[in-house]
Amino acid sequence: MTKKQYYKNILIVRTDRIGDVVLTTPAIQALRETFPSAKISILVTPQTKSIVEGNPYLDEVIVYDAKSKDKGFFGFWYFVFKLMKKHFDLAINYHLKNRTNALIFHACIPCRVGFENKKMGFYLNRTISDSRIEGIKHESEYCLDLLKDLGIDTAKRYLLCVSVQQDSEQWTKQLFQEHNISLEDRVVAVHPGASCISKRWPPKRFSEVIEQISLKYKAKIILIGSGDNRLIAREVLIGTRAPVIDLTGKTSVSHLISLLKRCCLLISNDSGPVHLAAGVGTPVVSIFGRNQPGLSVMRWRPLGHKDISLHRSVGCKQCLAHNCQIGFRCLDAIKAEDVVDAADRILNS
Repeated sequence: MTKKQYYKNILIVRTDRIGDVVLTTPAIQALRETFPSAKISILVTPQTKSIVEGNPYLDEVIVYDAKSKDKGFFGFWYFVFKLMKKHFDLAINYHLKNRTNALIFHACIPCRVGFENKKMGFYLNRTISDSRIEGIKHESEYCLDLLKDLGIDTAKRYLLCVSVQQDSEQWTKQLFQEHNISLEDRVVAVHPGASCISKRWPPKRFSEVIEQISLKYKAKIILIGSGDNRLIAREVLIGTRAPVIDLTGKTSVSHLISLLKRCCLLISNDSGPVHLAAGVGTPVVSIFGRNQPGLSVMRWRPLGHKDISLHRSVGCKQCLAHNCQIGFRCLDAIKAEDVVDAADRILNS
């Protein structure tokens, strides 16, 4: 019996952030093409559910809410029994945490694939060496590498797939009507936030870029970001005279997908929205800071064919991340003119 015949009920575990989930979608397509008759499910968090709900290569989306209903000892074991009843024969764990490794082990899934790791790695029984920290490939390629031993052609080009929800399409349509944005208007989204200060380009630079893009292209500018980014958004708004629609903290992930789909450009720090934009075909100018291989442009750049990633090396031998002692010089080395020039190349192409 071949491996293709054997795996009939597959679980993908990807319970981390937005960008990670998006960059796993080529691997989902690869699994479907290799195991066309299999049932393929994915385990995600409530935040990222809308990214994969409706994905044509998936049969089921399972939501794991470790911060609420699946929290604690009883929540964990209830979820284990829930997975056990589904009788998966293969689990591919991309989010190697103690809890996820333990989940798939106790759910009695016979084949448990993952990268070699110290976080209860003994719960996995099929591993490959983890070289992701070296950053010599793109994250989507690392996701495919984990499937090599399953007989999957990882050299083939597979595409990003981000789901668009119909209710969010209606939400975007209504938003544009409220702000008098027509189909002919150029709409540019700007995302000045990021998960770490070492990834955040100065707000005043975003303000400069907004002013120039708004004037040059008569573009409608929409500021996006989570509720945690409100102070950053305020700094950006204070620094520009251009009219800006501020949606910081006002969009779900599903709303954001539909909104980005309608934009002609996203300008953003290295963060999840760049991969959502790439997934729906919207060009991106992405700004990178930290000089660490595992967080490099090579590994985390957006994958659209028009996308431009900006990074400046300033000679750091060791990146101290948020403890930077030289004022995040790598970010400061990227000027507003660099971003505007990149935007020009995309918008005029």
